Parts: sequence; C-alpha cells; structure tokens
Amino acid sequence: MLKLIKISFYCCLVFIISACSSRHTPAPIIDIQSSQQLNQKNRNSIKASQYIVQKGETLYSIAWRANSDVRTLAKLNKMRAPYNIFPGQKIFLSAKSSKVNKSNSYSKKWNKSSGTTSKRVHKKALALNKKQAYGKKVSSKKLSKSKGAKVSRFSQKIRKWRWPAQGKVIAKFSTATQGNKGIDIAGQRGNKIVATAAGKVVYAGNALRGYGNLIIIKHNDDYLSAYAHNDRILVKEQQVVKAGDLIAKMGNTDAQRPMLHFEVRFRGKSVNPLKYLPRK
Repeated sequence: MLKLIKISFYCCLVFIISACSSRHTPAPIIDIQSSQQLNQKNRNSIKASQYIVQKGETLYSIAWRANSDVRTLAKLNKMRAPYNIFPGQKIFLSAKSSKVNKSNSYSKKWNKSSGTTSKRVHKKALALNKKQAYGKKVSSKKLSKSKGAKVSRFSQKIRKWRWPAQGKVIAKFSTATQGNKGIDIAGQRGNKIVATAAGKVVYAGNALRGYGNLIIIKHNDDYLSAYAHNDRILVKEQQVVKAGDLIAKMGNTDAQRPMLHFEVRFRGKSVNPLKYLPRK
C-alpha cells in the first residue's frame, strides 16, 4: 500500500512539473540574419541553365535575376532588339545549355533510314562553299567585325549621376554572396523617386520576387539602374526618361519599411552605386 502511494506521488510530481514548463504558445524563432538580408535571398534567384518565361517578365528582368548581361542572353537565344519574349518561352541562360540544345536539334535532323542529313544541313554546307569561293570578301567582313568588337569593349561612361531619392542610406553595397547588391535609402511613403540618369525604361512591374514594384532603366549598353519597393510606378516600359524625371513614389512593397532599394549594374554585374553617385 505504501509502495502504491509513493508511485502515485511521483507521478503527480512529474505531471505538475511538466504542466508548469509547458507553453500555450509556440516558442519564438529567432533568425540571426536581419529581415533585409532575408529579402536579399529572394533576389537574383535564377541559378539554372534554362528558364521558362513567366507573365510580365522581359529579357532585361530575367537577365537581372540571373545576374547576367542582356546582350549575353540575346546572343545565346539568337534574339535581336527589342528582345520580345512571351510566357512559356524557354530561355537559355548559359552557353552549355545552348550547345546541348543545338546538338539535340542536329541529331533530330539526321535521317535514320537513309543515313543522310536533312536538306537544311546541305544548304549550310553549300553556303560555306560559296563563302570559301569568295574568300577575299569574307575576310574583309571578318576584319570589319573584329574592329567593331574592339570598339564595343570600351565603357560607355555617363557624364553625371544624381541621387534617385532624398534620405539616409541605411544599408550599403556588399560583395558577399547573400549581401546587399545595392544601397537602401530610407524615407517616407510617397517620397519622390527620380531617374538617376537619362535612359529608357526596360522593365516596370512586380514580377521579380523580393523587389516589390520595380523599375529598371537602361542608360546605355553598359549601365542599368533599378529602383525597388515603390509604392506607385509612374512610368511605362519603353518610355524614355531624362535625369531627374519623376518615375515613382517611395513605398514598402516587399520591404519592412518605406525605402528605396537602388542598384546599378555594369554589363550585367552588380557594382557599388556610391562610386557613381555624387557625395552629399
């Protein structure tokens, strides 16, 4: 009897201790990274060698997410300006994927029954023979192309950059893998956001996760700039803007607070905007 009393006593004690230690709400989960860094993980998220175009995207927005130059993607996919694309279209993001596709298409052209290639392949061979027959003309064309390529290597400088918004810089550029690829400027909802330099709007929308309402402006073949988390977009794609033109109103779409996330890309690669903007 005494033994049963002891057992029941210990059972009650264990129950009381467990009841006191239990929580009615789940324990808080604390991430050592800031919300700003977590948002950065959602940016430039295309890492695959191929990509299927989604509604509202442009080749510029895809190149932006893939951290690539739009001219590189255009060359891989044999596109010409203005680089029109459509939802469901397959875009090659690397030379390797493009080569694989070419080899597959070549194998399909092979006629298994006769063991010969298609007429299209024969046409290519004839075209090559014609070029060889007119060797002088071909060589002159190659020389002119090589000269043009050398000229295009030089950077197209922008005479003057201007600040896209007024406010305090609360986050600076980082070269870390998951770091900030631009700068964050704090402000109030509705503050003016202007074009940092003259150019053409090549993207205006919210299809890029992590950027909210986003604007991308092409200034020349080398430089692009981006303006993210806008409350309202005041420009349209293909619209030409001048430096200082009003393009958006500050907001907090896909952000924790009203601010402007501003980026500059040089030939598809992120660069520090503070190296271009004038000192305050």
